Amino acid sequence: MSTSTKKITLTEDWTVVILGFSIVLLAISGFLLPIPSFGWSNSTELFTKVLSIDNLQKIIIQLVAVMVVSVIGATLLGNHIKPFLTGLPIVYMLTILALIITGNKTIKSLNLEAVIFSLAIGLLIGNSIKLPAWLKSALSTELFVKIGLVLLGTSVIFSDILKSGSLGLIQALVVVISVWYFAFWISKKLGIDEEMGIMLSSAVSICGVSAAIATSGAIKGDSKKLSYVISLVLITAIPMMIFMPYIAKVMGLSQEVTGAWLGGTIDTTGAVVASGSLVGEVALKISTIVKFSQNVLLGVAAFAISIYWTYTNNPLAKDKDTKPSMLVIWERFPKFVLGFVGASLLFSFVLSADTVSNVKDSLKNFQGLWFALAFTSIGLETNFADLFNKDSKKPLYAFLIAQTFNIFITLVIAYFLFK
Repeated sequence: MSTSTKKITLTEDWTVVILGFSIVLLAISGFLLPIPSFGWSNSTELFTKVLSIDNLQKIIIQLVAVMVVSVIGATLLGNHIKPFLTGLPIVYMLTILALIITGNKTIKSLNLEAVIFSLAIGLLIGNSIKLPAWLKSALSTELFVKIGLVLLGTSVIFSDILKSGSLGLIQALVVVISVWYFAFWISKKLGIDEEMGIMLSSAVSICGVSAAIATSGAIKGDSKKLSYVISLVLITAIPMMIFMPYIAKVMGLSQEVTGAWLGGTIDTTGAVVASGSLVGEVALKISTIVKFSQNVLLGVAAFAISIYWTYTNNPLAKDKDTKPSMLVIWERFPKFVLGFVGASLLFSFVLSADTVSNVKDSLKNFQGLWFALAFTSIGLETNFADLFNKDSKKPLYAFLIAQTFNIFITLVIAYFLFK
């Protein structure tokens, strides 16, 4: 007599919620990961600080934590564990290299983010050599970035945004709606497929990479299209981050207006902080508030898009008049967004200010690490030629047109709200 057991597995989104909240709860319980130092200005500091025994121990502890989380994730998903044991350390060390490069004083002065170097290193290696199968199997891009998104929720504190003023929320709402619809409209005019158009529109209007990932989860988007949109976001964020503060100065804009303009236009949170700091303390504060206000809308947008996509692309419908049930909508909804919203609510309304203060730095560091790992993975699995081939021209044009519209409409709104 033989018996068989059925392996119980979870979806990726529920796995991410479990992993993300486990990390948060462990941090609240006092299990805080050490934060390695990556700042250096010369070779002496590089070896005595960044590559010191003490700092290398912190880096190794983080590696162990990443591998434990990834192995648990693979187990819950029913995937093989071996690729994470063999390939993930390599992805991690490439990511650490990007963090070390970013930590250089000269690079810091340019306000370039670690994820940009993570992507660049991945693209360089991935387009120079053929990656072995065991390394490709460790490139769980969406798992990495979704864990980072759940942890991002711990930094979206509603009370801080509300205390700093409702104008940021008003601007975020107006900008997101107007820019999203314009970007979606221009995508349709250029004949871009709806899936790409939705991801592109969300990336331009809400909060760049995070919105693209959330939208992709809501519509079960193609990973290659997602990687393309993410690459566009990061590539365009660099010149915007560098030149917009100087353009604002030439135009004679106040720090308040400049900060609102930067926060509503630049697509990545780190780039917003970097560009705001180039202008001044007030601009930095306002730009951060506006960007966090847009982050708050991430969950709402993902929910709305998942409903829209389910109604317009209902696989169970026999005709266009058949409406999907609430069960179908729930099945299509990106569950990891619940982790993002839950973490934000937990840190906004449940935990004490002291507890939040004690754990925020460690969680922010770990969040940044997951994002950097994701972008290293994206670079390794992306063919650079695919980003600029003839089939990619229309999405590129749509993105640039929508981003230009975003720059002008956000400037007008910021001027009237913050002048």
